[in-house]
Parts: sequence; C-alpha cells; structure tokens
Amino acid sequence: MDTKQLGALVAVVDRASFSQAAEGLGVTQPAVSLAIRSLERRLGCVLIDRAARHAEPTDAGRLVYAAAQRILAIEHELMTQLDDEREGVVGPLVIGASTGPGERILPQLLGAFRALHPEVSVALRVDDTETIVERVLERELEVGIVGAERPHRQLVYEPFLRDEVILVVPPGHRLAGATVPLAELLAEPLVLQQDGAGVRAVLERALRARGVRQRDLRVVGELGLQESAKSAVEAGLGVTFISRLAVERELAAGRLAEARVEGLDLDRVFPLVRHASRPLSRAVREFLAFARVELGELAAEPDAPPED
Repeated sequence: MDTKQLGALVAVVDRASFSQAAEGLGVTQPAVSLAIRSLERRLGCVLIDRAARHAEPTDAGRLVYAAAQRILAIEHELMTQLDDEREGVVGPLVIGASTGPGERILPQLLGAFRALHPEVSVALRVDDTETIVERVLERELEVGIVGAERPHRQLVYEPFLRDEVILVVPPGHRLAGATVPLAELLAEPLVLQQDGAGVRAVLERALRARGVRQRDLRVVGELGLQESAKSAVEAGLGVTFISRLAVERELAAGRLAEARVEGLDLDRVFPLVRHASRPLSRAVREFLAFARVELGELAAEPDAPPED
C-alpha cells in the first residue's frame, strides 16, 4: 500500500480540507485529490465525504485513517532505526521554535551543530507558540521549543531552556531600574504580543493569579511577536513584557531598560514539545543532546516540571 496515499488521507482528515492538506504536505491540491481517489479505487470504497461542508471521513474512511496512522508510525520508526545504523549524523534537521528561543539561541546552536556535522542540513521554523505546537501535533515538525504548554494527550512536553519574562521600558523612563507595585503598572501604556504568544500566556497566567484581567490593563497595542513589541517600546509607544533572552543586547547597549513589578514572578522554562507516538530521528536526538551541553547554566533540569 502506498504510504504517500495514506499520508494524504491522514492530512485531509486532520485538517478537514484538501487545500490545507496540500499546503501542509507541500504539494498541489490536485495531487492530494488524485492520491485519495487512487486509494479509494485500491480499497474499493469511498473514504472522504466530499458533499459535506468540510472534508469528512466516511465510516470506512475512519477505519482506514486509524490504520494509516499506525502504518505511518511504523514506517517512521523503521526509517529512524535505519538512520541510526548509518555512520555519522546525516540528513535534514528541522526544528520549530517560538520567537523567544528562535531569534537568537537556536540559530547559534544550529550553526554550531552543523559545523560538527556538515552532512546535516538544518532548518528553523519560527512562529508563535500555538502555531508551533499545532505543527508538532499534525506531525509537520518533529519537535518544537515553545514558550508555553498547550496540554494534549498526543503531546509530550520536556523542560529545555530556562528564561525569565521581564518588563522593559524606554531608557530614561520613570520606571527604569525601579521595582513598582502592581497597581502602578496598571496605569502604564502596555504593549502586548499577539494571542498565541508564549510570553503573553505566561503574563496572563501570572496576572490572573493576582486577580488582574486584561481589561484592567491600559493596553495601547497588540503588535505581533517579540520584535514588534520591542520596536514599539524603543519608539516610545509604551512598555512591554518580553523574554530576557530576546533583549539582552538592547539592555546591555542601553537601548532598553528593565523594571520589576512587586510580587509578579515570571521565571519560566521553554519546554520542548514532541508527538507522543513519533520516535525522534537520530539527527534530532543528537542535536538535543548537543544543545543541552552547549546551553550550560541556561539548560533546564531534565526532571524539572515544564512551565508555561
């Protein structure tokens, strides 16, 4: 049985869409439609109800979908085992990351890793936390390093990188270098990152624990991810909460300043997320081991509970 056809079926069922399945697989929509039709002819039954508003599996389609997942998992495990038999680390290494670790830490790690293993081709996919988690869940990525957890029975989270979310302000701002009560923060013009960003999830959780909701804040803008929020603060639009890893250079150069809020603990761990039923390739396993050694004191303890 053609595993590419099975992969097309799984993608269509997972996304309830032929076009989105094609986008995820990196092929054209006609190619996905042809693969499904060929599989239907091979099995002698209709697998997808095309008359429904969304692409939905028929009863037979659900049976084949479940079997296809098992077959694809076995194929991936076999390829992983064969990969382990080869000498050296070779092949593609694709890592997903939210903007915190994805902007500076992971590019450096990937570059250093490839210098040791030149037969590996590296790629980094940077997006917000929700998108990276979704791509791991849909098996588009083997692993992601993200800013917050989205619990799901098919996902496993492991601590990877320690970080702190801090409040940054323009240099010369009255809060620069100060520790202020939470009530004083509520009056400040605040720039938030978009929904789905790990920093925002960490902040909202910490504020809820103190009885503060978003409507209590003076939000002057929601500006994408970390680079946008950082630029807005440098331009004087307001203050923002951001990963310390993302602003170390700006703090050292005096382009931004740090402030602290009393009783607001924003230490966190960037967790690694992987699919529970997907064995990791040798390239990924070797990279993760390498990264934890290189991170040194920034590496999260393996037995520490992952945090948002």
